[in-house]
Amino acid sequence: MKLIIASNNKGKIREYKDIFEPFGFLVRSQGEENINLEVEETGTTFEQNAALKARAIYDRAHCCVISDDSGLEVEALGGEPGLYSARYKGLQTEHERRMAVLKGLEGKDNRNARFVTCICFIDETGKEHLFTGIWKGVIAAKEEGANGFGYDPIFISEDGNGKTTASMPLSFKETYSHRAKAVKALIAYLQSRSLPA
Repeated sequence: MKLIIASNNKGKIREYKDIFEPFGFLVRSQGEENINLEVEETGTTFEQNAALKARAIYDRAHCCVISDDSGLEVEALGGEPGLYSARYKGLQTEHERRMAVLKGLEGKDNRNARFVTCICFIDETGKEHLFTGIWKGVIAAKEEGANGFGYDPIFISEDGNGKTTASMPLSFKETYSHRAKAVKALIAYLQSRSLPA
């Protein structure tokens, strides 16, 4: 069964392939399917943005599609970066965005944060299914680690033993993360439908 990932994010694509291929799925990025599309994320929730991206790819490919919208929500920053995690404050690089979060927390005791992922799976009939995962933790004092991407070097998860996600093996994130939780729910749904993998 072929699944197209509605993303051009190399880190995200690698994670999805690692998660789904052991189940026998043929996982393809939209680039591998020659779908060169950047969908404008005009939704006001992670769910809406995930559905927008998935629908745009489904309308081109007419096969199963997975899309997600993910973000980091920091309590002391009023939930920022949130929906704008990938383009926080208009900054160009992941490092700059991480630094903006750390600067925003200067002098603040509350460093609580959480990652949120919403996956939209569109099945072969065009029906949308939504799955959400939440990963709680705190923001580190400084960047640490070289694994992962995005905000991983400054996020210490509740199950990370005080280490940033980027300091842990990639297998740790693939097991415990917000995306892993949402994916687990999606896989359970697919298995419940007894779709051939």
